[in-house]
Amino acid sequence: MNKLVGYINRGLAMFTVSLSTFLVFCVIWQVISRYIIGKPSTITDELARYLFMWVALIGAAYTTGLKRHLAIDLLTMKLSGKRKLFNEIFIQLAIAVFAFIVLVYGGTNLALKTLSTGQVTPALGWEMGYIYFCLPISGALMIFYSALFAFEKIKQLISGDICIADPQES
Repeated sequence: MNKLVGYINRGLAMFTVSLSTFLVFCVIWQVISRYIIGKPSTITDELARYLFMWVALIGAAYTTGLKRHLAIDLLTMKLSGKRKLFNEIFIQLAIAVFAFIVLVYGGTNLALKTLSTGQVTPALGWEMGYIYFCLPISGALMIFYSALFAFEKIKQLISGDICIADPQES
């Protein structure tokens, strides 16, 4: 399982870096076309917006997988033993529920409804529904990571191997 997670992490890292690099080139070309050439490129302007959506959401899933997402862990730091494990399991379940309801369910509905209306982007002519699929993809990845982390904590709870600090979080 750790090998699979490693492959997914590397794949997400490469994908996010590639999109970010392309995003930077789009923005640089936008600046050049606007201020040096005097004729702003509408294609790179629009493409940069959509790339930013994908980078942000897939990057959020990636950081969730690295346990580097934004967290307020004041309560978790004060807990120890089984209480800490129960709290960490609850947090992972809350992340999974949020990701399912908002990103997977809501994002899929948004993408499918947008595809059914035939809405296309103004400059690129792409169907907007495909652009919105970054939501359910990101949500599915977050659910995968949350389920994996919750399962690890449950295994730890069942085995009685309760440690004070999690070595991955240092």
